[in-house]
Amino acid sequence: MLTRSQIITAIVTPFTAEGQIDYPALEKLTEYLLQSGTQGFVVGGTTGETPTLTHQEKLTLYQRFAQIVAGRVPVIAGCGTNATQATLEFINEVAKISGIDYALTVVPYYNKPDQAGIRAHFEYLAKRAELPLIMYNIPSRTGVKLSQEVIVDLAKLDNIVGVKQCGSLAELEYIIDNTRDEDFSVFTGEDAQALAAKKLGAVGVISVAAHIYGEQMTQMYQAFAKADQSRAKKLEQWLLPKMQALFMYPSPAPVKAVLNAQGFAVGGLRLPLLALNATQKQELASRLGLAKNALSKRLSLDLGEMK
Repeated sequence: MLTRSQIITAIVTPFTAEGQIDYPALEKLTEYLLQSGTQGFVVGGTTGETPTLTHQEKLTLYQRFAQIVAGRVPVIAGCGTNATQATLEFINEVAKISGIDYALTVVPYYNKPDQAGIRAHFEYLAKRAELPLIMYNIPSRTGVKLSQEVIVDLAKLDNIVGVKQCGSLAELEYIIDNTRDEDFSVFTGEDAQALAAKKLGAVGVISVAAHIYGEQMTQMYQAFAKADQSRAKKLEQWLLPKMQALFMYPSPAPVKAVLNAQGFAVGGLRLPLLALNATQKQELASRLGLAKNALSKRLSLDLGEMK
């Protein structure tokens, strides 16, 4: 099922004006994303501001989200921490929630383990976790990189079924080329690599931009599948500056600003992240090719077709 999910959206967590999780807004956004090309979700990931959610908030969020999705697409729940035993205990709590299919497990952060320590971490989890594991390798956030060689070795373990890889295309290519015979799914975690990763043989992308540009990303992958390289490249060229703009300020502030302007009412962010101010909204609107001050207005934005 995971291998059929080319575009997986790492969904934001909507908040009310009081800072609580807004489940009606989450349901509205989820339905929209399912209609605009999303084929799977990460809930409680980086984009979902999971470091600011309490233990109980995460469990409730995952339960409610699984009910909203109702088995229509795979659901991957963020479960990783920098403590191996705590990660295992949380994964096995989450495993009791009907409708959660996989656990996204980040490389341990802050501790800065070496490759042997990271390998031992994932081996320990793979033997004991009650959900299939997707490794999350994002050295820009964790401070450590899981090497491509260790990823390939860990891919041979029965309960490790995939990786969300944030790194160079050369590293991505090595991982894909050396796990082709394994029951293992490779996703890029970099929106800007969505097409390049597909060309290398990745399943697809775990995306932030799909919140806004899911239809265009779907069209790009459809063109690629039909060997219409000209159309795929044209879509990629249209998407790339917009994807980059969505990370010009700390994520998910930009994507939440656009979603709010579209009328999805996903609310603000929890400290230490801040919502965009008026100047930042104006700059983001300019980079996305929207009307001046468009993100400051409460209206539904027509992002239009690719031109």
